[in-house]
Amino acid sequence: MEEYAYVLDYLPQGLPDMKKFHREPIVYAIGEKEFKILEMVPRDEADFVIGERVYVGKEMEKRDKIKAVKRRISYEDLTHAAKEELQYVLEDIVRKQEERFVEFFNTAQPITTRLHSLELLPGLGKKTMWAILEERKKRPFSSFTDICERVSTLRHPEKLIVKRIIHELENPKEKYRIFVRS
Repeated sequence: MEEYAYVLDYLPQGLPDMKKFHREPIVYAIGEKEFKILEMVPRDEADFVIGERVYVGKEMEKRDKIKAVKRRISYEDLTHAAKEELQYVLEDIVRKQEERFVEFFNTAQPITTRLHSLELLPGLGKKTMWAILEERKKRPFSSFTDICERVSTLRHPEKLIVKRIIHELENPKEKYRIFVRS
């Protein structure tokens, strides 16, 4: 279960397609560890900023802004505004958890004899994959900057990770999942 989530959209009047008397405020957010997309009910008088980190864990007394996590939703259920904000929020999450994602580059393993998990990152081909594998044999990567400096064909590894997370969210039947928990 997610402990914290980042706000993607806040609808203080609820969903527009619901009847007026059934409307309740809704917050859409994405979890910071497993990237689960959540629909939540905010506490009365709570206000939200897009990209804000909120507690959604089990300890109710720590939930200062969220009354309840209503349900887990798919990428398709997000509002247009939430889909637009997703990339920016994910970039922020990946930057804040740089060590976690650099570790992926240091420990990624082959999936099959013909496919390496690094190749699942959009835009990363065999040549770059081999360069990463050769460089990490010398010593582990320490940061995104270190990866870029040592692997000349790779620029902005954090953006590749974000693209892969979005791909996994958009394709719930994706065979190989690296970052998004099903």
